[in-house]
Amino acid sequence: MTPLVAMVSSPRARLFACFLRLGAQQASPFQLHTGVSLAAKNYYEVLVLGGGSGGITMAARMKRRVRAENVAIIEPSERHFYQPLWTLVGAGAKQLSSSGRPTGSVIPSGAEWIKARVVELNPDKNCVRTDNGKEVSYKYLIIALGIQLDYEKIKGLPEGFAHPKIGSNYSVSTVEKTWKALQDFKEGNAIFTFPNTPIKCAGAPQKIMYLSEAYFRKTGKRSNANIIFSTSLGSIFGVKKYAVALQEIIQERNLIVNYKQNLIEVRADKQEAVFENLDKPGETQVISYEMLHVTPPMSSPDVLKTSPVADAAGWVDVDKETLQHKKYPNVFGIGDCTNLPTSKTAAAVAAQSGILDRTISLIMKNETPTKKYDGYTSCPLVTGYNRVILAEFDYNAQPLETFPFDQSKERLSMYIMKADLMPFLYWNIMLRGYWGGPAFLRKLFHLGVS
Repeated sequence: MTPLVAMVSSPRARLFACFLRLGAQQASPFQLHTGVSLAAKNYYEVLVLGGGSGGITMAARMKRRVRAENVAIIEPSERHFYQPLWTLVGAGAKQLSSSGRPTGSVIPSGAEWIKARVVELNPDKNCVRTDNGKEVSYKYLIIALGIQLDYEKIKGLPEGFAHPKIGSNYSVSTVEKTWKALQDFKEGNAIFTFPNTPIKCAGAPQKIMYLSEAYFRKTGKRSNANIIFSTSLGSIFGVKKYAVALQEIIQERNLIVNYKQNLIEVRADKQEAVFENLDKPGETQVISYEMLHVTPPMSSPDVLKTSPVADAAGWVDVDKETLQHKKYPNVFGIGDCTNLPTSKTAAAVAAQSGILDRTISLIMKNETPTKKYDGYTSCPLVTGYNRVILAEFDYNAQPLETFPFDQSKERLSMYIMKADLMPFLYWNIMLRGYWGGPAFLRKLFHLGVS
């Protein structure tokens, strides 16, 4: 079956992408690390746990602070993915292959890649242990282990993904199943879920709903589709300005939203989803589906849950302004694995990386960190194959917009930024440690106003 890429690639978008590639000469991927050292040391000045967006970005930044040979990354995965693109992959607008690259190609050149999994943290002794029995010591530790997908907490999953009509944009092994389910849709309920846990990219569960509705309209199936968003939350979005805009779209497109409903079971053989009413524990509802998109429950990685660096909920316990650990001054956290009270997104990681870089540089000089993270995060809310509402906000759920126009409006320009500019920026600038978020652009566009 043919992806929707051809349907959404306009001459304007292709011209924009070509323009972006002109700037890639100074950030050529051929300059990046492409191999794995065979003889890892047992001690590093800076040890990074996790080779996701936060880990790679911070390793690149730390390389410039302490020289590459003094930096190591512990990461077991052979491939690194730009996961924000999976929303578009699940809707057929991008190919899965375009979202991933070999991990070795994004490791900063000269830095050590320890291809293993962390199984124990011992911050009192400044060391960690890996699944191959190796003990690695450090002077400074950066924890960037991301978030754990817990599909198994829903009865009937993950084995249910072996059946048709069901997918999930949150896993590399299930995102293409979303596109298959979308294409195979004939008539009935299309259900999209949001779990009763913290998750990464909290806008993604509804983005695929808007894209699916647009696909049904394009293919003449909309009149046969009953589109349902079943969310454990009590509102459509946590920032009022954007929630109002989304509610208008929901009404205009005749979408059904069921609040305080948590998916607890999938009967994939019968194409049934079971939801619990969170306002009335024990009360359940069974809904049949023709298509089901599952957003899984998520949690802190198991290795962190019982470690000394975790808070009571299992997240890395860091100061929300400096990202320094509250108990261990030589330990730092970034991204989804932390207890920072902001939305867990790649945009948040970018902003955090600039703050954390500055924090660590001052700690290394025995000085007090002064730069403070304001909770900046961003969620490009894809509302169609050529429209995006760009939500940007801070710790207080107040808009913190970059551009000098109303970002709660659907715009083609923001879609092009989401689909083409952001992946380019990620691979060529952010992962090399040169992107700390759009704060400087915000000041420029708003004439110095922060």
